[in-house]
Amino acid sequence: MSVKKHLWIDGKWKETNKYVRLNAPYDGAELAEIADAEPADVELAIAAAGRAAKVMRSMPAYRRSAILERLSDLLAERREEAARIVAKEAAKPLKAALAEIDRTVVTYKFAAEEAKRIHGETVPMDAAPGGEGRIAYTRREPIGVVGAITPFNFPMNLVAHKVGPALAAGNAIVLKPAPQTPLSAFFIAELLHEAGLPEGALNVVTGDGKRVGEQIVGDRRVGAVSFTGSVAVGAAIRAQAGLKRVILELGSNSAVIVDDDADVDAVARRCAEGAFGYQGQVCISLQRIYANERIADELAGKIAEAAAKLVVGDPLDPATDISAMISAREAERASAWIDEAVGRGAKLLAGGKAQGGVLTPTVLTEVPDDATLSRKEAFAPVVLVNKVSSIEEAIERANDSDFGLQVGLYTNRLDAALRATEALSAGTVLLNDIPTFRLDHMPYGGIKESGLGREGVRYAIEELTELKLVIWRSLGQ
Repeated sequence: MSVKKHLWIDGKWKETNKYVRLNAPYDGAELAEIADAEPADVELAIAAAGRAAKVMRSMPAYRRSAILERLSDLLAERREEAARIVAKEAAKPLKAALAEIDRTVVTYKFAAEEAKRIHGETVPMDAAPGGEGRIAYTRREPIGVVGAITPFNFPMNLVAHKVGPALAAGNAIVLKPAPQTPLSAFFIAELLHEAGLPEGALNVVTGDGKRVGEQIVGDRRVGAVSFTGSVAVGAAIRAQAGLKRVILELGSNSAVIVDDDADVDAVARRCAEGAFGYQGQVCISLQRIYANERIADELAGKIAEAAAKLVVGDPLDPATDISAMISAREAERASAWIDEAVGRGAKLLAGGKAQGGVLTPTVLTEVPDDATLSRKEAFAPVVLVNKVSSIEEAIERANDSDFGLQVGLYTNRLDAALRATEALSAGTVLLNDIPTFRLDHMPYGGIKESGLGREGVRYAIEELTELKLVIWRSLGQ
């Protein structure tokens, strides 16, 4: 008999009337029965967060920091257990799941540190006529209740990027994890409870994404919504949210430009890592490569060789590099995009075969710029390598996208690098590296359909606080 996982509301487990089965993407094994929240359950969670927000607001920074520090320590102690949860529910290869847990430990540690660094600044009022005799300063105050809606691909660390900053800033949270990865969220809720978080400061509600999500976003008591996921859902959230704060991280079809002076062997290794890591199901997964025509064929061939060497199999096997995508439907969708590109003249150098939920790592060349693989986010282990005659052409083609999250450029030419940093349309430009790079304290976010606002712990705290200005006038003036 499978384990039933209830909702986590107001510091305790709450049963629901309905549960849905959670199966492993790789082999279909039943993992648990997950609570399916009804509107009344979500109402209880929001109300609990509203009460806890008052407690969190008055809690001194050192105590908020201590709770997050303790959470980081507890997660480090239970690293193996946490990684196996991720590997099972998300089909993330165990080596990648362990790396995610290590990052999550650091993310919560950053949050603990930043909780003690939330401060304002003095404003020189006498810089303007009429400001004489006045002093002013700003302060940052918590928004109150934060609604967090998270995806399946980094179920520990992307939850941490919402929960950590929100708690550090003195907010309370209602968390709606992805339907496929609720066990990670429940695990963190238990650890935070053990770490001393006040009841109701974190509430985890699972169930229908549209129904539960819309209730959280539409509730007036929720002051901010942080969402990571698809463009369509992000746009709907922004439309529903009205004037409340919204932070959206919506993905990309990330590109890298490779000049003819690059070290082809080294670049090929990095490109393979960036394109195929966690089955390509990463917001900044490398999807498009624009390589100088002098080296493009060699680079594509070496990436294809690297793809063929990857071990495909059970995510719990420490040797596995590639496992099942989050669902067989997603593998079929990506396979159809590959077939479309080949049908339009693209050359398939490696992979392209889907069996069940597993799509073998795929490399294509000569993919048309208006093919689906060039235009949309594949979110699959697929990369295209197209030839360009110059960096200028590559920049134009890299920018020809509805997205703008991160982009990379390999070149040893300083003038070309400087021009590219200005000309490339993205939230982050990486020189001599792939766009599939992120550290958890850096500002992270994009432009165009890649989203609004920035994550990265300190930057997320700014998004999840209100700026208040205080002005004192001297009574003698």
